Amino acid sequence: MSAVAAILGSAFADSFPEELDLEPETVATEWGTQTLHRVGGLDRPAYVLFRHGLPHRLLPNQINYRAQAAALQTVGCGALLVTSSVGVLDPDVPLYRPLLVDDLLMPDNRLPDGSACTMFTEPSEAHGHLVLDDGLFATRLSAQVQDLAEGAKVPIGEAVTFAYVQGPRSKTAAENRMWPRMGAQVNSMTLGPEIVLANELEIPCAGLVVGHKYSIPDRDPPEDGALTSTLDRSREEQERIVTAFLRRAESVAFPNTIYRFGTDE
Repeated sequence: MSAVAAILGSAFADSFPEELDLEPETVATEWGTQTLHRVGGLDRPAYVLFRHGLPHRLLPNQINYRAQAAALQTVGCGALLVTSSVGVLDPDVPLYRPLLVDDLLMPDNRLPDGSACTMFTEPSEAHGHLVLDDGLFATRLSAQVQDLAEGAKVPIGEAVTFAYVQGPRSKTAAENRMWPRMGAQVNSMTLGPEIVLANELEIPCAGLVVGHKYSIPDRDPPEDGALTSTLDRSREEQERIVTAFLRRAESVAFPNTIYRFGTDE
């Protein structure tokens, strides 16, 4: 039976529902070991991956993205929800409302260490080109998240285009003016690598983000602009959806293709 999993970020640094009864499991991969947290008491496996570690300790550029993706493949993940607290670049996009992601801007396709964002670093029979027949965000899985959110009585806003911008520094005003001109509505320092690598491992993905600040030059910050406060609100808006996903989401067929020369795939 395929597992489901959710990747959680800084908003969940110190808090997650105790009702999910998480138990840590160490998974060995060729890229290094990775800790996943299995959700207890369910009929099928479900896992939580804290991208920055638990407690929060890793900067975005220190995350071993390949080990995380490989660990999810090892446990048989067939549906992955990747979350992020984001900066909002579009003045029409509200803060503190969960948003599905329907496209990604990541022009360089690189990890923070400068290497290509791929699991296929060496020639092998498994390597191939990721061909996006449906897109990086699986339509059927995103529809499930939408339905689960409605069942949890958490309204989701319109889908957005996400820009991956490497950290650990924040963006300049000029950079935040550039991204919307390229089509981005939100951005953050994570999510992009996880989505690309999981797709290469044929794991269907959905993206769920919540804006916790405006990254628009000259836009006034929220009344309580303290980072801890805005991340707390971001977590509160995501928590019920993530919980519903872990409890009730089902795996879907991988909607894209890994094209391997010399094969029929």
